[in-house]
Amino acid sequence: MRPAPSSTLSRVFALGGQAPDLLPDLHAEALATVGAAQAALLQRVPRSGDYAPLVYGSRTESTGAWLQGAEAEAFEALAAASPSLSELADVPSLRERLGAKRALVIPINLVRDGVVFVIADPAVDDRVALEFAGRARVEFAVALELARRGREATFRQRLRELSLVFSRDLSATLSLGNALEALSREVNTLLGTRRTSVWLHDRRSRELTLSASSDPAHPAPLRGWRRALGTLVVEGPVSAEFDGGQLVEVAQEISRLLSVGIENVQLLEEILRQRRLLEDTFNSLIDLVVVVDNGLKVVQMNDAFEARVGEPRTALLGRALDTLIGPELAAWAAAESADSGGTAGDVRTRQVDDAQLGGTFAATVTALINQEREPVGRVLVVRDVTLQVRLQAEQEALRARLGQSEKLASLGQFVAGIAHEMNNPLQGVLGHLELLIQAPEAARPFRADLRRIYHDADRAAKIVKNLLVFTGSHRRDRRRLRIERVVSRALASRRLALQRLGIAVVRGRADDRTAVYGDPLLLQQAFLNILINAEHAIVEADGPRRIDITTSRDATAGTVRTTIRDSGPGIPADVLPRIFDPFFTTKDVGQGTGLGLAITYGIVQEHGGTIDAANAPEGGAIVTVELPEARPARASGSQAIDG
Repeated sequence: MRPAPSSTLSRVFALGGQAPDLLPDLHAEALATVGAAQAALLQRVPRSGDYAPLVYGSRTESTGAWLQGAEAEAFEALAAASPSLSELADVPSLRERLGAKRALVIPINLVRDGVVFVIADPAVDDRVALEFAGRARVEFAVALELARRGREATFRQRLRELSLVFSRDLSATLSLGNALEALSREVNTLLGTRRTSVWLHDRRSRELTLSASSDPAHPAPLRGWRRALGTLVVEGPVSAEFDGGQLVEVAQEISRLLSVGIENVQLLEEILRQRRLLEDTFNSLIDLVVVVDNGLKVVQMNDAFEARVGEPRTALLGRALDTLIGPELAAWAAAESADSGGTAGDVRTRQVDDAQLGGTFAATVTALINQEREPVGRVLVVRDVTLQVRLQAEQEALRARLGQSEKLASLGQFVAGIAHEMNNPLQGVLGHLELLIQAPEAARPFRADLRRIYHDADRAAKIVKNLLVFTGSHRRDRRRLRIERVVSRALASRRLALQRLGIAVVRGRADDRTAVYGDPLLLQQAFLNILINAEHAIVEADGPRRIDITTSRDATAGTVRTTIRDSGPGIPADVLPRIFDPFFTTKDVGQGTGLGLAITYGIVQEHGGTIDAANAPEGGAIVTVELPEARPARASGSQAIDG
């Protein structure tokens, strides 16, 4: 009886080589062909040399080793030759499992060594059994190769899936820790090991730090110093279906995945860290910074610019620059963008007042150059210098006042000596002239000349008196008084002259609290000098003749401010810095001494106040006098001014 040809491989080849595990089917067909009751497909375990079943009893086995030690060596000797019918006396364990003393031993070593098919006591004669063994040897070898390739395809598919899962988790979360945790669990499942861990090398601390593990209760980090990305640690027995080559392949594939993924994430983290550092630096600047493209559309700005504009960043991106800043600054930035050509290092700076941003700014425009050295926009940096400009103006004013005070002080010392020396002879001349004018008839022909001499001498005496007032030598009588009344007395002394010249005086609303401590006669003289200068300026100009006087109280500064504005032509720019200088006058010789405003300046300074002259934007001159406010608690009468 010849065994029937096997149909299992025929079905496999008919399916194009695609089939599940064929070994159980071949096992069953072999039993039917040779009329045996039991058979087993055994495989040598490389690491131990033991033999364990691949197929037994028409099923795939996963039990432990059948043959160990001396029995494994004896069985290997039986399987070293060609297929043979052999006695199982030296392998009692196998004889007991198969229930037979003799077996057909078929080494399946056409593709790989270590696989043996054993059929217990075939019912056919020996020739037929050996003929079947030759065919079975080929069939099982093909089945084993197909099974190996199937496992390899499955293995590679699982590796690809592992790579995709790792890449997907890494891309979705950008968290290296979470992606490594998932990878550790997948590797553990793939290899069937007890635990898989990933250790990363921290170059700064020179330590290997546990970054992920399939076991949450993993021990503490290890210390190290090697300059490497890290290491993959697989612990526990590996599934028997993986040989050494596959384990190496798994290690290499996972190492490649980890190397690429870790380096990409570390690079991305470094880029993000540098970007956050740049953004923090950019937003920490107190200067207003805005970046625009070549079309002057906003592409970026810092927090200071966003806060100054008062709109959220999302609403500012893409906006035209001229909608966010003043027209003068926008036109200058646009002109720089067009004229400079956008060359590297191109920087333009200017100071500009911008009402829309609210202040005075030092602006800088710089070309924005990309990596190809092409102009792609402009960077506008705006620094608020409003306070600095104001302080500089105040410093200049204080410096001018200090210079004026020093000049007047030194001049006053000189003038005071001359005035005292001239005052006594002038008083003697005036006394003798009065006696001559009142003399008997003998002096009558000379009285007209004597009166002219008297008037000239009297005018000289008044000049000397004014010089003494200017130098502070006049006796002061300080008392609490209201500026409104002082101004009213000064106006009363000029009422006829004002009416004759057709000059209207407009007074602002009086404030009962505008009180100061001062000498009423000196303050009246100061305001009278200002009024006389205003009269002269108005008469010299064509147009309406008007003087506006306002008095107000600045509670914060503790001062009383009086402003006298005329409708004249204003003060020429070259004259304005010198109007308080002694003996400086723009009038013709004999028309003025140049002491009026200088005396006013001295009186105001003596009262602890300030005086300032300027031109009004609408025309005319404005003189502002500020005096310290009198505190309500102070008593009236002759008092010294505080501070």
